[in-house]
Amino acid sequence: MIEGLLWGSLLLLAYTYAGYPVLIAAWAAFRPNPPRRGAVEPTVSVVVVAHDEAAQVAARLENLLALHYPAERREIVLASDGSTDDTVAIARGFEAAGVVVRAFPDRRGKAAVLNEVVPQAKGEVVVLGDCRQRFEPAALRALVGCFADPAVGAVSGELVLAGDESGVGEGVGFYWRYEKFLRIRESCVDSTVGATGAIYAIRKQGFEPIPPDTLLDDVLIPMRIVRQGERSIFERAAVAHDRVSTRAEEEFTRKVRTIAGNFQLFAHHPWLLSPARNRLWLQTWSHKVLRLVSPMLLFVALAASAARIDQPAGRWLFTLQVSFYAVAALGWGLGRSRSRVPLLGIPYVFCLLNWTTVVAFWRFVTRRQRVTWARSVLPPDLPPTEPTRGGESKPYVSGEAR
Repeated sequence: MIEGLLWGSLLLLAYTYAGYPVLIAAWAAFRPNPPRRGAVEPTVSVVVVAHDEAAQVAARLENLLALHYPAERREIVLASDGSTDDTVAIARGFEAAGVVVRAFPDRRGKAAVLNEVVPQAKGEVVVLGDCRQRFEPAALRALVGCFADPAVGAVSGELVLAGDESGVGEGVGFYWRYEKFLRIRESCVDSTVGATGAIYAIRKQGFEPIPPDTLLDDVLIPMRIVRQGERSIFERAAVAHDRVSTRAEEEFTRKVRTIAGNFQLFAHHPWLLSPARNRLWLQTWSHKVLRLVSPMLLFVALAASAARIDQPAGRWLFTLQVSFYAVAALGWGLGRSRSRVPLLGIPYVFCLLNWTTVVAFWRFVTRRQRVTWARSVLPPDLPPTEPTRGGESKPYVSGEAR
C-alpha cells in the first residue's frame, strides 16, 4: 500500500505539472482548431468595478479613454462598489468625456455589481477589467476581433507582468509564463478553463447572472458560456500590464483568494467536474482540480518515501524531496534579504503556492474568505512598453523595474 501511495502520488504530481503541458501541447500541434479573427467593430462596453480606488481611478480612466476604438461605439462604465473615499467624485469628473459612473452605496462584492451592471450595458460585447491594470491602446480591437468567429463567446487577454529581480518576482513571472503556455494551447484545441480577470471580454447575450458570493467571476462566467456551446479563447495581442508581486505576503493574499474561489467553484458547481456536462472536463481536472490536491500529494509522497527510507529507491526519493524543500527555504531566506540567486525563486514560489492552497481550503471550509477584496495599489508608473515583431509587446527593462 505504501508503494502504491508513493508512486501514485508522484505520478499524479508529474502529470499535473509536466504531463498535462506535454499532452495539451501535442494536442494543439496535431489537432489544432484555431479560432477565426477579423476586423469587426461591435459596440463595446468596458466595465471596471472599483472600491476605494481614488489613488488610481483617474489614471485608469485616462488609460481606457485612450484605447484605439471609435468613441461612438465604445462605452466606459466605472461601477463603485460602496467606495468611501473620493473614487466616485474623481470618476464623475470624466463624465463629460463619456464615462458612465454607477455608484452603489453598499459594498457587496464584484459579482453582485456585475449582475446589475452587465445586463444594462449598451455594448454587444462587454469587456471586464480591474482598476489596477493598464490596457495597451490596441487591446480593445484585439479582443473584439476574435468575435468575428461566431463560435467565440468569451476572449481572455494576456497579462504582462513587470517587477523586480527578487526571488518572488522571478518565481511569479515563471508561473505566469507557464500559465500562458497552457492557455494558448487550450485555446488552440478548444477553450481555456476560465479567463484572465484583468482583461477579458464576453458577448453580452451570453451573460448569465452569477451567485453574489462568487469569488472567481473570470472562471465561472466563461465556463457558463462554454456550457452554452461557445468557445472561450486566449488572445495574446490583447495586452494588459501589471506588476509582479515582489513581496511574498502580497502574492500569498492574492493567491489565497483565487484558490479559495476554485474550491468554491467546484463545490457549488459540480457540473464542471462531469464529462457528460462539461466538454472541457479533461482540461478542468488537469489544469485546475489536480492542483487543488497537490499539497496532499506532496505530503503523501514525502511520508511514503520516509516510510521506505530503508530501501534505495525510497531513500533516493526522500533525499530528493528534502533537497527541493531546502532549496525553496533558501529562496525564501534570500528573498527576505533582497538577495537573489537565479532559479531559487521557482521552488520557493511553488511551495508558497501549495501552502496557499492549504490556507485557502481552510478559509473555504470555515467560510472565512470574504467575497469583497482588499485594494492593491499599483506603482505610480508602469514601465513603458516597447513593440516587438508581430504586434506583441514586452515589458521595458530598467534598472529598477522589469
